[in-house]
Amino acid sequence: MERKKYYVNIGTQEISQVQVGDNDEFIISATDEEVYQLREMMNQMYNADIHAFWRAHTPIVPYHNDKPNDDFDDGILNAFQMIHDLGDDTTRKHIEKMGVLDL
Repeated sequence: MERKKYYVNIGTQEISQVQVGDNDEFIISATDEEVYQLREMMNQMYNADIHAFWRAHTPIVPYHNDKPNDDFDDGILNAFQMIHDLGDDTTRKHIEKMGVLDL
């Protein structure tokens, strides 16, 4: 499959072939299937974030027993790993400098 250049912003959960504004936090080269997988990871992060938001309004559930929060954390780590794997040199170095992955 053909690899294409994509601009990725984790904060806004944006994946685009067009560089606009600040969507170029990370640059990857990916197939359509890999972009689909990354999008699914971001969708799961979004859903976990929404569940964590509602859980935060339930004071009887302690933070350390918060599955949605754990799911979001796992999702963002998986997304960073995939972006690192697909990223250009600058992207890989940036993620390594952030220290979010055990590399």
